[in-house]
Amino acid sequence: MPAAMQIGPHILKNNLIVAPMAGVTDRPFRQLCKSMGAGMAVSEMVSSNSLLWGSEKTRRRANHEGEVDPISVQIAGADPVMMAEAARYNVAHGAQIIDINMGCPAKKICNVMAGSALLTDEALVGKILDAVVGAVSVPVTLKIRTGWDTQHKNAVSVARIAERAGVQALAIHGRTRACAYMGHAEYDTIAAVKAAVNIPVIANGDIATPEKARQVLEHTGADAVMIGRAAQGRPWIFREISHYLATGNHLPLPEVTEIHRVLTNHLHELYNFYGEYSGLRVARKHISWYTKGLMGSATFRHAMNQLQTADQQMSAVNEFFNELAGYGRRLTYDEPEELVA
Repeated sequence: MPAAMQIGPHILKNNLIVAPMAGVTDRPFRQLCKSMGAGMAVSEMVSSNSLLWGSEKTRRRANHEGEVDPISVQIAGADPVMMAEAARYNVAHGAQIIDINMGCPAKKICNVMAGSALLTDEALVGKILDAVVGAVSVPVTLKIRTGWDTQHKNAVSVARIAERAGVQALAIHGRTRACAYMGHAEYDTIAAVKAAVNIPVIANGDIATPEKARQVLEHTGADAVMIGRAAQGRPWIFREISHYLATGNHLPLPEVTEIHRVLTNHLHELYNFYGEYSGLRVARKHISWYTKGLMGSATFRHAMNQLQTADQQMSAVNEFFNELAGYGRRLTYDEPEELVA
């Protein structure tokens, strides 16, 4: 088995972590990835703006009912007092780890000086970290990028600030804010951070295969890897990586019948969690990810996106996979899969 990792009092079952992704890492997805071998999953971002805490969206994001420990909740904002208050609020609602977002490159986040925009103001970074660590008794973790742009890579400096503040683990995406998700992630900066601090370091960015996970762990010396987009529609990537790190061998691809079962269970969870109207719409992107590249999937996805009831959606999924199963037990692709960053 891959090495376990510890964050505060929480000993994870392995060193494979689900990255927080807005609109993706809701409770059903986190639970699914944990059941498929992830050692921890970080929630999608919760705003530090207390005016939003009563919203239905925020309440859903703070819903951890039945979730496997540890429960890690990511908060975002640029005001130390508001961030401390948000941390207290989420701990009161079940968070066992508070994760601070200083890595999101989205314009709507950076335009309010939150997310990766904070990397341009190290003094403010320190104030936010001090405030949040001082506000709660649970471990605080931090997610950053390598810097603001390629001329300003200050991840090592920010990591030292985080360690001094009492942050107990640091995740680093191997791109700058300016890079967004373009180009390729680089891991030399993550290796430099790992050499500079004594807290656990989690490597993130372009880790889409078991081989890549091992290469990144070896190159950076990181304590864990964080998987984001590669888990979309492929939650079994965690067991595949876990098995490969432990044995050096690949698991066989999941059978069509298993993917069908995983997807239908996921859909039921989404309908239950969001209600039929919203659940149906959230489900569309997941169905697209699960079926990407499979025989006949482009035509299927186009038709599926027109459906207006959960029963119609489920029937279409069942029909597609039953037809697919007629071609054999394993996945059959009619177009090359794109590398998922």
